[in-house]
Amino acid sequence: MAKKLLIVEDDKNISYIISENAKIEGYECDVSYDGEDGLKKALTNIHDLILLDLMLPKMDGFAICKHIRTEKISTPVIMLTAREEETDKILGLEIGADDYITKPFSVKELFARIKANIRRSAPESSLSDPNENIIKIQSVAIDCGKCKVEKNNIPVELSKLEYDLLVYLAKNPDKIFPREELLKNVWKYEDSYGERTVDTTVNRLRNKIEDDSANPKIIQNKRGMGYYLTMGE
Repeated sequence: MAKKLLIVEDDKNISYIISENAKIEGYECDVSYDGEDGLKKALTNIHDLILLDLMLPKMDGFAICKHIRTEKISTPVIMLTAREEETDKILGLEIGADDYITKPFSVKELFARIKANIRRSAPESSLSDPNENIIKIQSVAIDCGKCKVEKNNIPVELSKLEYDLLVYLAKNPDKIFPREELLKNVWKYEDSYGERTVDTTVNRLRNKIEDDSANPKIIQNKRGMGYYLTMGE
């Protein structure tokens, strides 16, 4: 069965290029040219991935992404932006986007990102193992069977990406992973694009599981080498 994309982009030339190439790649497409219609389609139809422009008529991409995540829709979101400001990209990731790509972009890179995000979000790509026991990391407990995380016995809401990253690091304690290796094994990327995405996701995860995210004790960084998780005492 063909995977289905939702393309929310007000530039009809860009929408056309993406949708035509998507058909060549074997995808089905829904297309919206404004934010309100895009949000309606995202809430009422099932898609395998959403391509979401930031600057849209009626409702911007930030508001759309935030709304669908509030509604517990976990469909992967790639934000399309002409903006170069780092804060815009970070904000997009912090409110629930899985990735971003800056215009102008190559069609080859875009579809590599699409394939990777769909592959990572598929059930069979989950890093959880229902046969494994609970993993305890200092004040954090991961129930791999139920895909749940608690801190001090209080449930912690993680996105699938945050959960997959935490489990991957927890199953390999004290091993340092370069960003490109995390992109390959957690994000399922076949290239090193998006290393900033790793940093932002780690920071978001730290904010949820660390006592003090500015002085992390669980997920740590070895400068120039990568990230690692320490089990503590």
